[in-house]
Amino acid sequence: MFNGLPALSHQQQQQAVERIQQLMSEGLSSGQAISQVAQEIRENYQGEPQLARFEEDDDE
Repeated sequence: MFNGLPALSHQQQQQAVERIQQLMSEGLSSGQAISQVAQEIRENYQGEPQLARFEEDDDE
């Protein structure tokens, strides 16, 4: 689900969280809101896509 998402600054991450919360307050499920915001980020990002990395990836 997170493949191809750009690396976001802390401020951009905070804006994404606030957007997700807004969509959820309007009745979307958390999964739908996250998916919508991820799509918006992909559409609006100018630059090379990055693979998202999570700390648990290092445990493998």
